Amino acid sequence: MNNNHDKTIGKVGKYRFAAEPFHCDCTHRLFMGHLGNHLLNAADFHSKDRGFGMDYLNPRNMTWVLSRLAIEMNDMPPQYSDFDVETWVESAMRYFTNRNFRIAAPDGKTYGYGKSIWALIDTDNRQPQDILAIKDGEIKQWIECQKECPIERGSRVKMGDNAKLTRTIDTYYNDIDVNGHVNSIKYIEHVLDLFPIEIYNDYILKRLDIAYVAESRFGDQLSFWIEDAEQQTEQTKEYSIRITKGEKDAQNSVEVCRCRLCFVKR
Repeated sequence: MNNNHDKTIGKVGKYRFAAEPFHCDCTHRLFMGHLGNHLLNAADFHSKDRGFGMDYLNPRNMTWVLSRLAIEMNDMPPQYSDFDVETWVESAMRYFTNRNFRIAAPDGKTYGYGKSIWALIDTDNRQPQDILAIKDGEIKQWIECQKECPIERGSRVKMGDNAKLTRTIDTYYNDIDVNGHVNSIKYIEHVLDLFPIEIYNDYILKRLDIAYVAESRFGDQLSFWIEDAEQQTEQTKEYSIRITKGEKDAQNSVEVCRCRLCFVKR
């Protein structure tokens, strides 16, 4: 990443990253997981630059946690290319804040957009905290509700009784973040590993929705349940995935998150 990001403080932050070849897949384009990491990095830079980032919150036993994320892409940055992530706070309520993203090439070409919902929690008891109480509601001065982010918000991932247990994995050192929990993006990477390489050769991951329900820790066993959309076509394939921890029996396990993927034919 170019650390010389835009220091002009406005409501919208713009940060430049590079699609390093070791962050790209067999199509020579950026992995969705690495894009997710860059979005979260941009969110961190943006909040820090404006006084409500982790450097301010952590000493006060608070942290931001990602609740929902939706990413919709027309294309992914190719290897060796630079790309920009713009991010801004669209709204802020007592317990949740909405943050948007635009991913673009330096020449202005838009690759895609993202929408996210974040909560503020106490790091000791994991309970929600009042976002509007941070510096007497200073976050409200950074709200940008006019900038376009033309994708649908993430909606609840509905699943029926036909989901099939596809894989069970243990969690290890590389899955864990600074809070001691499985990193938000690691769930996405594990979900993408459920599918054969052929689907990535033949299809583009057009949209990803993920909603986080509970936290998991080092040593937890995660089970992945997949349900195909009722009407799959040659042009579009959709899947819903539920991740649980604990017992492999869905009724006795704890749901961690749900994810929906939409692939479109290249």
